[in-house]
Amino acid sequence: MKVKRIIECVPNFSEGRDLSVIKSIENSISAISGVKLLNVDPGSSTNRTVITFAGDPDAVIEAAFQAIKTASELIDMSKHKGEHPRMGATDVCPLIPISGISMAETVSYAKKLAERVGNELKIPVYLYEAASSLDYRRNLADIRSGEYEGLAEKMKLEEWAPDFGPKFFQSKSGASVIGARDFLIAYNVNLNTKSVTLANEVAFDIRENGRVIKDPITNKSVKNEKGEIIRSAGKCKSVKAIGWYIDEYQQAQVSMNLTDMNVTSLHTAFEECKKAAESYGLLVTGSELVGLVPKSAMIEAGLYFLNKQKRSLGVSEEELIQIAIQSMGLNSISNFDPNTRIIENMIEEKNNPLVQMSLSTFALETASERPAPGGGSVSAYVASLSASLGTMVANLTAHKKGYEEKFDFFSKYALEGQGLMKNLLVLVDEDTNAFNGIINAFRLPKSSDEEKSIRKKAIRKATEYAIEVPMKTMEQAEACLPLLEQMILHGNPNSISDAGVGALCIKAAVQGAGLNVLINASSLDKVESKEKYILKAKEIERRVILKCDELYQHILAGIK
Repeated sequence: MKVKRIIECVPNFSEGRDLSVIKSIENSISAISGVKLLNVDPGSSTNRTVITFAGDPDAVIEAAFQAIKTASELIDMSKHKGEHPRMGATDVCPLIPISGISMAETVSYAKKLAERVGNELKIPVYLYEAASSLDYRRNLADIRSGEYEGLAEKMKLEEWAPDFGPKFFQSKSGASVIGARDFLIAYNVNLNTKSVTLANEVAFDIRENGRVIKDPITNKSVKNEKGEIIRSAGKCKSVKAIGWYIDEYQQAQVSMNLTDMNVTSLHTAFEECKKAAESYGLLVTGSELVGLVPKSAMIEAGLYFLNKQKRSLGVSEEELIQIAIQSMGLNSISNFDPNTRIIENMIEEKNNPLVQMSLSTFALETASERPAPGGGSVSAYVASLSASLGTMVANLTAHKKGYEEKFDFFSKYALEGQGLMKNLLVLVDEDTNAFNGIINAFRLPKSSDEEKSIRKKAIRKATEYAIEVPMKTMEQAEACLPLLEQMILHGNPNSISDAGVGALCIKAAVQGAGLNVLINASSLDKVESKEKYILKAKEIERRVILKCDELYQHILAGIK
């Protein structure tokens, strides 16, 4: 299945107080078809608004252009004041690849947008990050150095001529920085102080760029043989940080940009801030995320803090996210709603109506006169319950007195069980979708030879998919067996019957899904394809029945 191409755009506008201006910029984005507005985050003290939207690449750059145009008309930089560094009405406009598109392709879109802004709006534009063709202009801080107030003189220098647009200073719009980059997490940690000096001390300790080394006698910066200022490296790579005071919060913050969460994670930045703050007699009182955050960052944070608490990791994604929110104090300033702040929750289309149903509604839907959902979806659901039961036993055993030495063993299996359950739940809806695909293929017109040919190919393709889905159910169900086996052999004896029911669920699910494979495979034209699927299904069924019967007998022997 072809992955939908999606890019995200996170422009920063130099207006955070006039709600009518912010709304006008927001409307110019929402008016473009194929774009979804994800978040609008204005800041009064910074006098800056971060807007996040995503969608089809062409639609996104059209929306970005319209937003930059609106900002240039409504924002006068000659009158702008704010806490955050800035150089233009649209200060920075990054494009971020989300799915189905490479960084190289995203760079081409960034250059296309930058050229249009420069040519049509007559705004000086600098390219940065992956879109930059000059190493010394990759870093946003270097381009923005001197800010708006120093821009007129800076643009006179040949090395700071803009990439697109006029080569001279524009007092009203300033200049814009456009580029392509990986996902950046804008993250602020709250301190129990109003001191910007102390907040900066913490920032210097953690940011990759560290702090300038100074001579203890002269207090002047120490330089190397080349005349370059020497710095001591900070704790966190791929992190930029400064300290500032936010009047509306009545406290100082360490404001960070995590430019590569694979290098320094969200929870690592938080923990390092805590350590550094304590060394100055400070306490971290919470934190805030600006804009959206990837789900993986929150999941990893939840796992980290859960492990730190010596609790089993086998809990749902929703619970992990709540643990991350609570542990990092993300609700300390304003409510953090995962449905509106996690990017996947905002972008992903919900195509799982069956899984979203209550148990009674699912049973009634299955009992209706409609042919789907049917045995395939039920088999996938039964298999998911086997993973649920195995996970439950693992979680219970991990926290049972007397099993402390095996905590990591059971926690690992509980986490694995959560993944298996999630995969199988996807197949509940996917099996019904596959069946509907066959029905739709048979409904195609067949008047002409060409239509008959198209219809035949569509039926074959839909049938093969309707075989592959229950085959996946069989494979995923079998993958649950090691979890159930370990819980039956080594888990809490009081829960052995629960693990046994899980094994019986696997057996039923595999045989049920196997029937679907056999029925759909029998309609294939090619004998070799038919036999391939049938032989594979029968082999999985043979292995599963053998193992499940073995485990069942083990349980019975223990009961006797």
